[in-house]
Amino acid sequence: MSISEGTITLFRPVTAEYVASVTKGAVKPISGGYGGEAATFSTDSRHIDWQCMFAAITGEKFDGHDFIGAAIGIGARIIIAERIPDGIGKFDFGVDIVLVDNTVRALGRLASAFIKESGAHTVAVTGSVGKTTTKEFIAACLSAKYRVHKTDGSKNNDIGLPLTALGMEAGTEYAVFECGMSAFGEIEYLSGIVEPELAVITNIGSSHIEKLGSRENIARAKLEIVSGMKPGGTLLINADEPLLYGVKDSFPGIKVKTAALHNRFADYRAVNLRRVGTGTVFDLIYEGKVSTNIEIPTLGVHNVYDALYAFAVGILSGLTEAEIRAGLKEFKNASMRQRIYDLGGITVIEDCYNASPESMRAGIDVLVSLARDKGGRPAALLGDMRELGEYSRLMHDQLGVHAARAGVKVLFTYGQLAESIAVAAIGNGIRAENVYVNLDCTDPATTGEMVLGALVPGDVLLVKASRAVAAEAVLDYIKAKIKS
Repeated sequence: MSISEGTITLFRPVTAEYVASVTKGAVKPISGGYGGEAATFSTDSRHIDWQCMFAAITGEKFDGHDFIGAAIGIGARIIIAERIPDGIGKFDFGVDIVLVDNTVRALGRLASAFIKESGAHTVAVTGSVGKTTTKEFIAACLSAKYRVHKTDGSKNNDIGLPLTALGMEAGTEYAVFECGMSAFGEIEYLSGIVEPELAVITNIGSSHIEKLGSRENIARAKLEIVSGMKPGGTLLINADEPLLYGVKDSFPGIKVKTAALHNRFADYRAVNLRRVGTGTVFDLIYEGKVSTNIEIPTLGVHNVYDALYAFAVGILSGLTEAEIRAGLKEFKNASMRQRIYDLGGITVIEDCYNASPESMRAGIDVLVSLARDKGGRPAALLGDMRELGEYSRLMHDQLGVHAARAGVKVLFTYGQLAESIAVAAIGNGIRAENVYVNLDCTDPATTGEMVLGALVPGDVLLVKASRAVAAEAVLDYIKAKIKS
């Protein structure tokens, strides 16, 4: 649930006094005070239930404190805020305002209290690439046996994660949280809220290198997940990543398990990968035995890693192999992540949620493999990759080289940064007449017309870019054009 998607039902009803006690706040009664409970919660004054709780968050564009009066007028009766704005005076009904030092931090404290009260086992997932998919795989597996609550989509920051916890259902046995970051200290904070019993670091990539400066620093930031772990908890890491495998013995009081495709010393190792239709089958070596023909309904080596982490979490959580297999088959990817469908005779791989150099290369590899089996041309619509800082030009160049060498036949680039992909691809073998460039990523129609004019039925098209590019708008244009 994002901060603009309406109200959520709280894990349990709360009073202002309870909220103040766990958030280190103080209750300020207005018009005699409310004194009752709130069963629902919102951070958006446009979506207020009767007698709900409203949190005033100061954001980049709006200050929730400016909307406290509107929220009260609609029905909010408990307010979490850092200050009482001018004009909040007497009402014909009572309101309780819980004054806190920081509203976002207060939500974290309330979320932490709910998690503890629920008694649910906690799993935290982080990593440069694949954390949302891994979270979905883990939740699918655990759901074969337990009542599971999980992060909705990629709501993995200091607002999204607490909202996930606030909306837990009573009776939840496992809660799976995704932890994102863009700077040092952010995962440490989220880990302190969750206090995970199990934590997963999927990999170390190049995302956020603009702020952190190096992959070594990215690894340090991801390893902050350990800071809030419960004593005796288990950390699961990628044994094919030297920056993780090299520090596996550095966490006293924490058990470390490893997963890999290549490191033969890993505790869980996937081997013999093969594609079957739009799914993947692999064998797994763990605990001195081999499990064969494990199936997942998605393509790509990167997704095998994600399923491998889920398998390990399942075993560590007491699931049988049969339950894990059943859970993996029930996996459904989050929105805009590797959706494969037909569009006017063209097979589309829609993977528009986000992009890093690692996930872009993985997407291209899936594209080429699928096109080879379908007998069509592999075509890629690749947009800007953001937050790469001084490495941006180099990494876009390298992606163009990879696209050419992997066998992409038709290339569309979308955005100013992505132009470097086109130049490098032409320099490494893609025919110039098969490369189309649109520098303006606010103009999906131009790229949509390029795609419609260049591709023919039977071709396979990958669409992938950073979230800010909104490359799905190109597909929306094509769909509308086809319908018309």
